[in-house]
Amino acid sequence: MSADTRPRLIESIGQKRRSFGEWRGRRPFWGGMLTLLAGVPIMYFPYAHLSLGGMTLSMATTAGAGSLIIGVLLVVLGLTMWFQPVSRVFAGVAAILLSLVSFVVSNFGGFVVGLLLGLIGGALAVAWAPGKPLAEGDDGEQDRKVIAGPVVATNPAPATGGGSGLGFGLGDLSGTSPNDGLNGRHRAG
Repeated sequence: MSADTRPRLIESIGQKRRSFGEWRGRRPFWGGMLTLLAGVPIMYFPYAHLSLGGMTLSMATTAGAGSLIIGVLLVVLGLTMWFQPVSRVFAGVAAILLSLVSFVVSNFGGFVVGLLLGLIGGALAVAWAPGKPLAEGDDGEQDRKVIAGPVVATNPAPATGGGSGLGFGLGDLSGTSPNDGLNGRHRAG
């Protein structure tokens, strides 16, 4: 194998980054990440020992086993969101419920950090929906129209009539317009 036929390091890193981006786009990645991170403080704080000089502080409670179970379940639910995106709604609802239970069981939900991460991660997983796949050779550029800033009519209808507020221009609120011919009758849909 010559030096010319081997892929360059930059090209292989770029290919791996693109494939990771495609993998990430087909699942609720950030919901899974936040749910996974929510389990860490919930299961860590009840077993943590803080040393201040010669004194050791411990946050151990009688619900230490419950905190460990909730934390491990949140980590498993985060991984489930990544590797089984079909079950994202179940995993998201379960993560929200476990995060709420951790408030009572596990030192205010890992000092509210794990609680908030679990609630947001579960909500992101429930709200995520898979995108539509692009057709072969379709990059979507021809259908995409980007509008930046406020939308302003470039050719408003001229005001008719004598006084102010009597026209059928942009400020008309009467429901009658010669432009669409509906005369106040609107179609639904």
